[in-house]
Amino acid sequence: MSVLTSQPHRSRAPGKSRRAPFGMVLFTSLIAIGAAALVAYLLWPTWEPYKAGDPAALPVSVGATLFNVPSDAIRVKVQRHSGPQERIDLSFSYPSLEPPSAPRRVSSETIEAGNEPIDRIFLSIAAHHDAMSPDVRVQTIYPRYLDENPAQMQDGLSVRAFRAGSPYEKEDLFAATVPNMTARCTRDGETPGMCLSERRVGDADLTFRFPRKWLERWRDVTSAMDRLTVQLHGARS
Repeated sequence: MSVLTSQPHRSRAPGKSRRAPFGMVLFTSLIAIGAAALVAYLLWPTWEPYKAGDPAALPVSVGATLFNVPSDAIRVKVQRHSGPQERIDLSFSYPSLEPPSAPRRVSSETIEAGNEPIDRIFLSIAAHHDAMSPDVRVQTIYPRYLDENPAQMQDGLSVRAFRAGSPYEKEDLFAATVPNMTARCTRDGETPGMCLSERRVGDADLTFRFPRKWLERWRDVTSAMDRLTVQLHGARS
């Protein structure tokens, strides 16, 4: 009589799978973490944060005309933003035409030294709303108030005084054709005389202000105004 023997048979419970070894799970996790870190490194922004004092241009539209304005040249803090504006006031060092450096503090030594000469050219850009253009004003309005005396010439620049009692009393009109330049200037007195020169670009009027003394080199001043116009708008008026 034979005896039948059998080895115990272990079967897996239905619905359960064999678990992977712990080492394999850890290895797979490390690979996934490494891949995620590599992607994050490649996609991380590489630009440097803005530093105070760095030159930066703001796109500003006056009327429907776009200007690229250096933020450091803006004189009024509330105007220091991009987008549409009715008016914007700027200043630039002359002759470099760079945004001016921070103003120096006033001390007893600087006061005793007297007023320092102006080394900036000031510029206001304002929407004109179809008002009379600067060229038309020079051709039709100013001649009505000029003194009857003939113009005097100074190094290719003509100068005529405005009549006493006119809206431009104690001012003179300077003009040249090559290069083209017109400026209305106050006369030197207790304060240095200042000049105003206007031009139109698109929907905006540009008004430059500078010391009358600079007219001794009026061609350089005219070139500076032309260069600023191109620098801000990209097209010569």
